[in-house]
Amino acid sequence: MVVLLAVVTAIAIGVLWPSGDVRRSGERIGLITEVYGAEVVSTTRRPCEGTTTEDNVPCIRTVFRLTAGPDDGETARLELPISPTTPDLERGDRVVLSYDPHADPGFRYQYADRQRRPLLLWLTILFVVVVVGLGRWRGAAALVGLGASVVVLLTFILPALVEGTSPVLVAVVGSSAIAYLALYLAHGFRMMTTVALLGTLAALALTVGLATLFTELARLTGFTSEEAILVLVGTQNLDLGGMVLAGMVLGALGALDDVTVTQASAVWELRIANPVMSRWELYRAGLRIGRDHVASTVNTLALAYAGAALPLLLLFVLANQSLGTVANSEIVATEIIRTLVGSIGLVAAVPVTTWLAAELVGPGRDEGSEPRRVRRRRARRGRSPSDPTADTDVRDAAERDESDFWTD
Repeated sequence: MVVLLAVVTAIAIGVLWPSGDVRRSGERIGLITEVYGAEVVSTTRRPCEGTTTEDNVPCIRTVFRLTAGPDDGETARLELPISPTTPDLERGDRVVLSYDPHADPGFRYQYADRQRRPLLLWLTILFVVVVVGLGRWRGAAALVGLGASVVVLLTFILPALVEGTSPVLVAVVGSSAIAYLALYLAHGFRMMTTVALLGTLAALALTVGLATLFTELARLTGFTSEEAILVLVGTQNLDLGGMVLAGMVLGALGALDDVTVTQASAVWELRIANPVMSRWELYRAGLRIGRDHVASTVNTLALAYAGAALPLLLLFVLANQSLGTVANSEIVATEIIRTLVGSIGLVAAVPVTTWLAAELVGPGRDEGSEPRRVRRRRARRGRSPSDPTADTDVRDAAERDESDFWTD
């Protein structure tokens, strides 16, 4: 089943692979695609150009020295009107300027943002060190899986969406590819990983169905931000309602991976800890673990979405609107549906993955299915299944199975 689904996913990616140039869509709506680094040389507070002191319209005249781009080493002068959003720049600050080669010489550069790439690079290095330090080879493999997920997102999902391909179809195919890459790269080609993958895909299918149903019933249009409208103008064929649905699917995928891997791993560890447990006992024990995991994960999803929409929620509080009025607005209703649909998918993933793991991990020792290599080793040592050291043999065999991927 896993091989068949992988083939279908690969074929679907080949059929849906984008062929156009994303930059053309950005140029059509006037988006600046070139940005270059610069350093602040000086700042001066003075009346804005074309005004007098009596007009009381102050500006910050800033001189920048370009550190990259076609005018590297030269200076650019900009006037920034003083407002709550005006950046507080000082000499030596590093910034990013947008560049429009078609503008007049004095207006080709505009302030875009502060330069944060060095900080982000150091934070990324710290993240890698922490993950690899604790996870060792498994942590390094997880980082490779993360990188593969980002590659799929940037090279397939986003460009295909820009071309106007069905957002739901792109999200489903892209999520399936990410699940394969992230799980097998991070956890190896083992039965436990395969169980987690099947549980993820099953819960993802349920999530897609629920998201499609409730997005249609709620009549979500996707017109909830200026960015969405701007993207619609630039792509022309984009279905914003489908984009909302695709976002729900992609948002649920990361949490689904977490839940399914945890459940599969829990069942495997339960089998190692107690080799005589029956499949039904394994399922019940794993389900108890899953209940605790779901309880915390659902709260995590709700708080994550609330944190992302915190400024908007503050606006509703300032407007003194009731909870029902706030929930009824499309932008909040979208997040509520996203949270609830994703949570239902998480809840469904627990029993499905736990059942698959209990079935495929094998029957207990009392069911006559002790691992063959353990039986051979015990026979050579003259041990019986009731030998108290038998559990050690089972654990050794399981750990050796887990390390086969890395040994190969």
